[in-house]
Amino acid sequence: MFVTRRRFLASAFAGSSLAFVSGGSLAKAPLYGHQVLSAYRHKVGAFEVIALNDGAFDLPLALFPKADPAEAGQILASTGGAKDKVPTPVNAFLVNTGDKLVLIDSGAGKLFGPTLGQFAANLAALGVDPASVDIIAMTHLHPDHFGGLLDAQGKLAFPNAQMFIAEADMKFWLDEAIAAKVPADSKPFFDQARMMIGPYVAAKKTSIMVDGKEVVPGITAMAAPGHTPGHTMYRVTSGAETLLIWGDIIHSAALQPGHPDWAIAFDSDQDMAIATRRRVFDMAASDRLTIAGAHVPFPGIGHVVKADTAYAYVPAYWAPT
Repeated sequence: MFVTRRRFLASAFAGSSLAFVSGGSLAKAPLYGHQVLSAYRHKVGAFEVIALNDGAFDLPLALFPKADPAEAGQILASTGGAKDKVPTPVNAFLVNTGDKLVLIDSGAGKLFGPTLGQFAANLAALGVDPASVDIIAMTHLHPDHFGGLLDAQGKLAFPNAQMFIAEADMKFWLDEAIAAKVPADSKPFFDQARMMIGPYVAAKKTSIMVDGKEVVPGITAMAAPGHTPGHTMYRVTSGAETLLIWGDIIHSAALQPGHPDWAIAFDSDQDMAIATRRRVFDMAASDRLTIAGAHVPFPGIGHVVKADTAYAYVPAYWAPT
C-alpha cells in the first residue's frame, strides 16, 4: 500500500501518543553505568593495532610545575573540566602483525586505584588469550604501564611472552642500591617495578631493548629519554603506512602540545623530557605521522600539527570499521 505523507505523519503521531499515554516506561529503564568495550581497531597496512583503554584518573594541575596556573586552568576549563584537575586516560596497545602478537604496555592493574585496571577485562572481551601474546614491548617502567603484567595470583599474566625493556630503565628501576637512596615518596615506584618485572626476570623472559632495532619485523624501538632514562617509542610500519606509539611523550593533550615546556613532575629529567617532546612533535608534524599515546584521550590515536609557535593535537577520525 502506498503511504502518503499525511498517513505517515498521522501514524507517527499516533504511535508517539500511545507511548506517552502508556506510562512512559522508557523513563524507568536502569542506567548501565559502563562502556560495553573499551577497544578500538586501527589498521596500519597489513597490521592491526588494537587500542585498549585501562581507565582514567585525574592528575592535579600542581604536578605540572612549569605550567602557568592561570593559563593552564583556563585551558582546562575551556574543555569543560575543573581548572585544577587534568583528566588522564591510560591506554595500552596490541599489535597483530599477522605473524606475532606484540603487546605494548599493560595498563595499571590494581596499582593506581579503582578507576583503572580495565585492561585485562577488555583484552578478555576481545577474545584474546594472554597465552597467545608473543612479545611484550615496554615503553618504560612506571606502574601505570606495567600493572597488568601479573594476574590476581601474582603469576605471569602473559606466560609465553618475551619482554623487551630498555637497558637504562632496567638498570635504574630494578637497582636496589638506587632505590635505597631515593626519597621515601619515590620508593613505591621502585618497589612496584621489582615486584611486577621481577617474576619475568626470574623466568628468564626479559631481553634488553636496543634503540633502532626491530622487536619483530615492522616494529622498531626508538629511544625517547627524559620521562624515564630508558623511555622508548615504537614505530609500527607496514607497507606505506606508519603509526608511532609514543608512550608518555605527553600526559595532557589539552596542555602540552601548545606548551611543550610544561613538564610533569614524574619526568626523571624534565629538561630532557621537554627536548624530547619538542623533537617528537616536530617529527610527527613534519612527517605527518599518525601517533598513538598512552595518555591521549581514548582511543589515543591522532596527529600533531604545527600551530602558532607550538603545536596542536588533532584526534584521528573514528572509523567504524
